Amino acid sequence: MAVVGALLLVAAAVLFLARRWECKRAIAFFHPYTNDGGGGERVLWCAVRAVQEMFPDVPCAIYTGDEATPSSLAARAWEKFGVKLHSPPQVVRLRTRNLIDPSNYPHFTLLCQSLGSIVLGLEALVRLRPVLFFDTSGYALTYPLARLFGCKVACYTHYPTISSDMVSRVSNRSSLYNNSGVIARSFLLSTGKIVYYELMALMYGLAGRCANLAMVNSSWTLSHIEKLWKGARIVRVYPPCNTESLQELPLERSERELYFISVAQFRPEKNHDLQVEAFAMALEKLSAEKRPRLKLVGSCRNEEDAKRLSDLKSLCAKLGIQDHVDFHENISYTALRDLLGGAIAGIHFMIDEHFGISVVEYMAAGAIPIAHNSAGPRMDIVVDEDGDQKTGFLAATVPELASKMVEVLSMASSERLEIAKAARRRCHRFSERQFNDSFKQAMTMFHL
Repeated sequence: MAVVGALLLVAAAVLFLARRWECKRAIAFFHPYTNDGGGGERVLWCAVRAVQEMFPDVPCAIYTGDEATPSSLAARAWEKFGVKLHSPPQVVRLRTRNLIDPSNYPHFTLLCQSLGSIVLGLEALVRLRPVLFFDTSGYALTYPLARLFGCKVACYTHYPTISSDMVSRVSNRSSLYNNSGVIARSFLLSTGKIVYYELMALMYGLAGRCANLAMVNSSWTLSHIEKLWKGARIVRVYPPCNTESLQELPLERSERELYFISVAQFRPEKNHDLQVEAFAMALEKLSAEKRPRLKLVGSCRNEEDAKRLSDLKSLCAKLGIQDHVDFHENISYTALRDLLGGAIAGIHFMIDEHFGISVVEYMAAGAIPIAHNSAGPRMDIVVDEDGDQKTGFLAATVPELASKMVEVLSMASSERLEIAKAARRRCHRFSERQFNDSFKQAMTMFHL
C-alpha cells in the first residue's frame, strides 16, 4: 500500500508540474552517462550533430549525471569519436543518477533500475521541459512521464531491456552473466524469474508505446521491439560507425607482427575471459614462429569493470599467455585507429550482441571479423557480400573461436586480402553518412 501511495503521489506531482509551464523550444537528449566511451555514446553525438543540422535554431541539451560543461562535451565528442558538433550543447546536470546504478541493486536489478529511471526522468523534466525528449540510453519508463509533461518523445534503442531470448535462457535453465547458476539449477527460482521477466516485458511494452518515434539499431532489435511495442512507429537506423577514416587504412598487413584485436568495454557480457581462453587454445595449435599477439582495447565505467580488467590480467597469467596479451585502457581515438590498422583480425564474442559497432570498425579497417554467431553480427554484419564473397567468420563456442583464429592465421595473405576487401565493401552501409541520412529521414515527422 505504501508503494501504491507513493506512486499516486508522484503521479499527482507530475500532473501538477506538467501544467505549470510550457515546453521550452529545445531538444533534450536523455543520456545519464556521457563518459561510457562505447557505441551508445557515438550514437548520441552523431544524433546531436544531425539534429543541429536539421533544426539549427533549436537549442540542444544533454541530461547527464557527469560533471560536464558544454565545451567539455563538445571536446569529448571530437577527441573520442571524431564527431564535430556545430555548437556546444547545453548541460542539464542530474543529481539522482545513482538511482539507475545497477551496483545498488544486487537483486531485481531490471525492476529497480527502471523505477529509478522514473525518478531520474522526473528530475530531468523538472529541470528542463523540452519540446522533444530524446532518449538514447534505453530508459523506456521515462516516456510516459515525458508525454505527461507535454513533450514529444523519440528514442534510439540499442537493445530491448527485456527480450524473449532472456526468457528462453531462464526457461532452458542456462547459466549466464544475467542468470546465475543458483537460479539456473532451481526449478522454483527459474519459474519465479520467468514470471518476473514477463511482468517486466508487459511494463516495458506499455511504456515503449508512448514513444512518437522509435529508432532501433539492427534487425534483431527491430524484431524484438516490434513484438513488445505494438503500435509504435519503429524504424531501423543502423548506428554510425566511423568507417570513412578507417577505410583510408591499407588493407595489406605486415607478416612480421601479426596480432588480433578486441575492442569492447570491460563489461561482463562482452566475454573477454572466453576470448582469452580461446586465444590460449589457439596458441597451443600454432608453432612458436607463428604465434600472434592479442590486444584487448576498452574502457572501464566503474570499479567493477576495473576489477574485471584486473581479473583478466590474472587469467592471462594463469594460462601462461601474459607475454602474448596487451591491454590498452581508455586510449584515444587516434591510438585505436592505429591499432585497428595493423590487426590481422578483430574478435567480438558477446552473445546476442544487438548490433556490434566494433565488428563494423574491424571490417572498415581491414581486420577480418570473428564474431559470435548470434543476433546483430549474424543477421546484419558478417554476411556474404555480392552473394558469395565471405566477409568474416562466426563462432558459437570457445573451441570454434580458437579454430577460426587458427584458420585466419593459416590463410595465404592473398586469401585474407580478398576477405578484407569484401568486408570493407559491406561496411559502407553502416557509415556515419548513412546514419545521418537515415536518422534525418526518420526525424522529418517532427516539426519544431
